[in-house]
Amino acid sequence: METMGAVGYPAARERDRALAVLRDWALAVGGAGAGAVTALVGTAFLLAAGVAAVPAAPALAWRPARAALGRALGACSRPLVAIERRRLARLFGTEIAVRPGTARSVGYLAARAPVGLFGGLVLLVFPAGAYLAVSPLEVLDGNSEGIVPAGLVLMYLSVQGTVGLVGTERWLARRLLGPSRQDLMERRIGELTASRAAVVAAVDGERRRIERDLHDGVQQRLVVLGMALGRARRDPGSAKGRELIAQAHEEARGALGDLREVAWRVYPTALAEAGLHAALSGLAERAAVPVALDYTLDRGPGSAVETGAYFVVAEAVTNAVKHSGADSITVAVGTADRGGGGAPARRVVRVRVADNGRGGADPAGTGLAGLAGRAAALDGCLRVDSPPGGPTEITAEFPCA
Repeated sequence: METMGAVGYPAARERDRALAVLRDWALAVGGAGAGAVTALVGTAFLLAAGVAAVPAAPALAWRPARAALGRALGACSRPLVAIERRRLARLFGTEIAVRPGTARSVGYLAARAPVGLFGGLVLLVFPAGAYLAVSPLEVLDGNSEGIVPAGLVLMYLSVQGTVGLVGTERWLARRLLGPSRQDLMERRIGELTASRAAVVAAVDGERRRIERDLHDGVQQRLVVLGMALGRARRDPGSAKGRELIAQAHEEARGALGDLREVAWRVYPTALAEAGLHAALSGLAERAAVPVALDYTLDRGPGSAVETGAYFVVAEAVTNAVKHSGADSITVAVGTADRGGGGAPARRVVRVRVADNGRGGADPAGTGLAGLAGRAAALDGCLRVDSPPGGPTEITAEFPCA
């Protein structure tokens, strides 16, 4: 049985790999075929737009006429580009999140039309080559020896042409439909501005919370401690004096515990000395609700990411304990591949905190908004999924060092 299993697993993997290759080829062929059809439609649109623009050329010196022409081109080109974006996403796996303007839409349709038509021609070559390769047709002199090699060559050229076509389609989409350098720069500036403001707000909020904890916790205990010692000094040898001293001792212990807790919230010693795993283990042990920790990082992700990941978990666990009514919390820390828009995948540290509470967490709340700002400042992101009735799942991703 063990030998059969050992042999069967590689065979299953090979079968899955072969099915994945066939699926990719089916999607590529389907995308190329659909692209040929949309290229015909795009070519017809461009020809119609050109024919309509010729008699209107003298009127284009008038600004309202140019604006009307732009609106007309936009109304016709944007639906065609939307179809292209869906085709690229579903069949080629290339997501284009930006909605391009009229000029870029028309430019993309004009550049892609010959590529799409060529793709249709490439697809037609394959069945023609297959027919020559298996057909019993003979050449004029009655010899068919040269037909089979020619058919195989045509089939090979069709396969290679399809590979090149998919790459060209993806490149054109990213180049002409994707965000330009200026768009990326403006988006980045906006993200940095927002993250800076969020970090400032989060720091101010943390300072207010520390002040509140010191005022309501440590300061009150020290006041009681001072009063108890002052009363004990008046009658140090009596039973009442000994009781007051014992009370003062308990208040001193409580004040030390509160100070230790405040210091841990500011920056836990275990995080600086032993790393993220030890800090999260200590957090899980101190939580009032059972916390299951799944830590799979094989090395430290860097001090900044460790700090961000720790405070995401600490805030999420604190919120779950205080507000969700959960009786179990799961914390998972590991790595994942993140990509999109045709861009190469990048490695990220993913932190996921889930609880089985009542849900309804507000992502715009002070605590979660502060965590989102902290993640954005590290070029990461934070997502909150907390439908009414639960469960709640908070996921943060940070770029690996």
